[in-house]
Amino acid sequence: MRIITDEGFLLRMNRSIQAEGSFAQLKHDMNFRRFMCRGQNNVLAESILLAVAHNINKLHNKIQANRTGKHLFELKKTA
Repeated sequence: MRIITDEGFLLRMNRSIQAEGSFAQLKHDMNFRRFMCRGQNNVLAESILLAVAHNINKLHNKIQANRTGKHLFELKKTA
């Protein structure tokens, strides 16, 4: 699939929106501005910790709103 087709354009637009939201939440809500450690392994470990914290925060918000048993789309049954 080419990225200049209509479908490719929609996929690129959707991807940029999805990634932007996560980074915005890290920067604004968690007040993350820069990595505290130096070195590739240390930065990787810190980014993994940030991702885990972000996911725990999302789960906590889902639990508080009583949305843990609901899915975004209807699940399809297999044969």
